[in-house]
Amino acid sequence: MSHLSLTARGVRFAYADRVILDDAELTVAGGTRVALLGANGSGKTTLLRCLSGALRPVAGEVAVGGTAMRHDRRGLAAHRRLVQLVLQDPDDQLFSADVYRDVSFGPLNLGLSAAEAAARVDEALELLGIADLARRPTHQLSFGQRKRAAIAGAVAMRPCLLLLDEPTAGLDPAGVEDMLAALRRLEERETTVVLATHDVDLALAWAHQAAVVTGGRVRQGDPADLLADADLVARARLKMPWVLDLAARLGLDRNPDAAPLRDLDGLADALGAELAPSAKPTRSCGQSSSLGSTHLGSSASGATQAPG
Repeated sequence: MSHLSLTARGVRFAYADRVILDDAELTVAGGTRVALLGANGSGKTTLLRCLSGALRPVAGEVAVGGTAMRHDRRGLAAHRRLVQLVLQDPDDQLFSADVYRDVSFGPLNLGLSAAEAAARVDEALELLGIADLARRPTHQLSFGQRKRAAIAGAVAMRPCLLLLDEPTAGLDPAGVEDMLAALRRLEERETTVVLATHDVDLALAWAHQAAVVTGGRVRQGDPADLLADADLVARARLKMPWVLDLAARLGLDRNPDAAPLRDLDGLADALGAELAPSAKPTRSCGQSSSLGSTHLGSSASGATQAPG
């Protein structure tokens, strides 16, 4: 696996007389995390299917590493070695009796030997953190386990780019953390991940780039910039991430020297930077100014002194 770019240029797709994508553009640089957002029916899944080769646009092109995808049998086979799509519902992809056989299906169909396929399956199960489930019947898996098993089947193909449609939907907080930990392990193996989600807080905290689908087109950019755009967020039927919403209500400006406003840590840094210059010694009723200054001075010293 290696980092290759994935691009969509002028992509148009329609179901019957309903246009879903109209001149859609997307760039996924190798090694970047991209979050794809939008309302239900906006075209997120359609765009993912076009990127994977499952759907053929009526106009435009999809390219990997600068090479346009060809929609003949050989071209699609080559493309799917590089780009894999995992659908939102794992039951749409799991069909074998147990996890091991399901994950091995793809590698065996590549014509690999049994030993080569087994090595890929073991690797994929380890990366997704489900090696202990290898012989578990798929119908006995929890929802989160089924999601990771479906992703393992795609990972066993060793794609350069992995497209995930709502991988955290329906998971409890612990399940979301397990999923994100698995994605970090994939990134260490040079797999670039594109993740479609409705979770704006996850997109803000996780992604390097956000892409919002609305009106058949794609707005792409820094997550903090796009998701702070109230008009864009409203048109996409999303909500502003709580960190950005709270920062806006408090009048906090983004400080280029502080942590990005993406999560609780970034918000705490921004608040600290805002409050630090305005902290002044105060005096309680009946208290001398010298006592108040001495008390505040010792507190400030204790707060800023590095641990020995």
